[in-house]
This record gives sequence, C-alpha cells and structure tokens, in this order.
Amino acid sequence: MIAKPEFADLRGRRLAVWLCSMRPTDRYRWSMADNDLAKMRSEYASTGLDEETAGHDPVALARRWLHDAIAARVAEPNAMALATSTASGMPSVRLVLLKGLDETGAVFYTNYDSRKGRELAENPNAAAVMIWHQIGRQLRFEGPVRKLAPAECDEYFNSRPLGARISAASSPQSHTVANRAELERRWRETESAGVADCRPTGWGGYRIEIEAFEFWHGREDRLHDRVHFSKVGDHWTRERLAP
Repeated sequence: MIAKPEFADLRGRRLAVWLCSMRPTDRYRWSMADNDLAKMRSEYASTGLDEETAGHDPVALARRWLHDAIAARVAEPNAMALATSTASGMPSVRLVLLKGLDETGAVFYTNYDSRKGRELAENPNAAAVMIWHQIGRQLRFEGPVRKLAPAECDEYFNSRPLGARISAASSPQSHTVANRAELERRWRETESAGVADCRPTGWGGYRIEIEAFEFWHGREDRLHDRVHFSKVGDHWTRERLAP
C-alpha cells in the first residue's frame, strides 16, 4: 500500500521551495484570456529522469514519485485517469483514485455495475495515467485487471467515512436517475435503513496487474524524458523512448 511520507523529507521540501519560487509565467506561457489552444504551452525543468535515477524497480520508482507529489502538496496526488474498453474496442476514460500500489499491482474501487465495471467484465484490461503538473511528471501503467477478494473489499469499505459508505450503497452508479432530488432521497433512505455498515455485493475493488510502466518527466524545448519498463516473467526490462 502507499505509505504516507513525512513532509519534512528533504526532497519534498526542495520541491515545495521550487514550486513556491515559480511565478505563474514560469509555469504557463499563455494568457488565461487567450482561447487559442494551439498557443498554449508549458515550459519544463532543465533536469529530468536519467537511467541511474530510474533504477531497475519501477514499482519503487512509482512510489517515490507519488511521495514526491504528496510532499509537493499536489491536489489529489493519487488521482488517475483510468481507461477501459468494451469487447469490441470502444474506449472510455474517467478519473478514479488509486488506493494501493505495490508489487502485486494498482488498486481502485468502484461499483461493479458502473460503466467501467461492465467494460471490465467484457474486457478485463485497463490502462491508467497519473499527472502531477506542479512537478512536471506523469506516470502511465497498464495490464490485466482482476477483482479483489471480498475480505479485502470489506476492509476498505469499512474504513470509509459513513457518508461515503451510504453513497456507495445508495447510488446506481452510471445509470440514469431523474434528478438530484432522487439521489438525495435514495441517500436518506439508505441512511435510515442503516444498511451502510455492510459492503454492497455490487461494490468493490479491482487490481491492475501491471505489465508496463512509463515514467515521463518534462524537459526544456519539449525534449522530454520517457523511461519505459516492461515485465518479462518475474523481471523488468527498461528502455528509453523518444519524446
């Protein structure tokens, strides 16, 4: 699981100082009043990611990057865009929260009857990307997806705030509802029924069994660093990709 870092960590302090010292014009080279998307461009750091820093363990590197993002006070540093697709290949993507990352893979939770849940039932593969604008980095990973064991889902569900448990139990995720009032009525009924103490059978977790990582670090003049890892058996191979 993701360990909570100490904000006193030296690397985190340096990142925070660097971010605080940057002016808006250092980060964004366009006017907010300028609607020409073609002119929008960010400038990135002169230092990036080399092979020595990347090492040979992408899981360890991914955890370090997560810790750096947390230490830099990035908003929702565990947010990731999760892409799934139907059996015929029609893709969809949405933001979810990463709730665990270790050698076994990346964990997230949802309603099994949501759009992503239905697509994963058809095509149990997914890809995700995490982006941390403030530190000029993004992380991609992909692989087959499997449901978590019920006991693991129960443990996480019971750790959630009561309101979030009620929402999970009352919301027919991704299905049509008449209006906001219907959602609130269902929430109140679920609260009154006291059923949020037990995880709904249609709600739980998935693990992406990661087979590939890509670490992207923004560099000057768009000559970005891209370091890619592929899993071969029990080992990882590393290569650099052109930006």
